[in-house]
Amino acid sequence: MYVGQVLKDLLKLPRPLSPPFQFEVGLAIALVLSSLVCLSRLYTGMHSLLDVICGVVLSAGLMLLTYPYWEAFDRFQLTSSVAPVVLVLLTLVLSYTYPQLDHYSPTRGDTTTILGVAAGCSVGYWTSAQLGVTFEPPRGALPVALPPLTGRALAAGAARYLVGATVLLVTRQAVKTASLRALFSWYGVAPGETGSARRRREIEVPYKFITYATIGVVNSLLVNRLFQLLGIW
Repeated sequence: MYVGQVLKDLLKLPRPLSPPFQFEVGLAIALVLSSLVCLSRLYTGMHSLLDVICGVVLSAGLMLLTYPYWEAFDRFQLTSSVAPVVLVLLTLVLSYTYPQLDHYSPTRGDTTTILGVAAGCSVGYWTSAQLGVTFEPPRGALPVALPPLTGRALAAGAARYLVGATVLLVTRQAVKTASLRALFSWYGVAPGETGSARRRREIEVPYKFITYATIGVVNSLLVNRLFQLLGIW
């Protein structure tokens, strides 16, 4: 994701023209074909065919290059005592060193959001592993059999969705508000300048990183514990 976002801003390829149809029609088709992400992105003019082809080739290449090291990375992420520090620092450095453009681009904020969530989830997974509460099926047990789809299971799934979404939304709002207030105060941002100040790197990167790293930790570590306490696990 990071490589693709950086290349998009560095190459600055023009966006293709949208098809000459009403927005509502395009949105309806995009929703129906939501599983075909590439097709919907082409239809709405967000990406060109070259974008999609390059994305597929780049992703496949990176997967082939990194596949031999996936097990080693998993082991490091879950067992190394320095893993949380290394992964948080790495994602934070990548966020701050995102290429500077001569105009504002939302891709820096989007990339920081993704890296923040990745950092937070990594910390959560590492903590779960240290506490011994990860799910590790016995060797040869994969794929794990799915439980029967009963009314109780559907109700528990719906309850988990509602509880999880509520917790994450509350977390996002609370941390975002607190981090922005602290940063505005630190940099002396006047009340009428908060909208434009959010686009400044020294404010956008830390507030998004802190907000979404916290969401990653809450999602990967605390939400499941809440499900257990509520009996909807």
